[in-house]
Amino acid sequence: MAEFSTNPRTARVDMTPMVDLGFLLITFFMFTATFNLPVVMKLVLPKNEGPTSNLMEGNTLTLVLGKEDKIFWHQKNMQAISENDFSEVNFGIELRKLILEKRKNAKNAAKFTVIIHPTDESNYKNVVDVLDEMTITKQEIYALSDLFPREKEIYQAILK
Repeated sequence: MAEFSTNPRTARVDMTPMVDLGFLLITFFMFTATFNLPVVMKLVLPKNEGPTSNLMEGNTLTLVLGKEDKIFWHQKNMQAISENDFSEVNFGIELRKLILEKRKNAKNAAKFTVIIHPTDESNYKNVVDVLDEMTITKQEIYALSDLFPREKEIYQAILK
């Protein structure tokens, strides 16, 4: 009679080729995928031609960015500025029209400068929105700077 073995063999699957294939696929997709490139906003600033006192009074537009999405503007120098010189303007079309109108009426339109003064209460979105308006209106000469002490006094007086 034939003898049967009572020791059954267990089937074993070797997973090594599957792991190798997985790593090859991961490597392939990493090398062929394109990653998102960072989006950078172009910031054009004027050349340093000396102090800002050389800027003509009618050839600049100063924007003061305040809290709650408020923008105040004036065209006076620091010695002659008062609360009556600050006017409020809204973001968007109104701000765009203001920039275009003031540049058109400037003494020297080629050197017309927009000075942007963000306050401590303004937010990052407002600064980006104003910089977008500089790009939309093709205003090439603009500067970001801190508020002057006199402007800060007037700004705080207006908010009261």
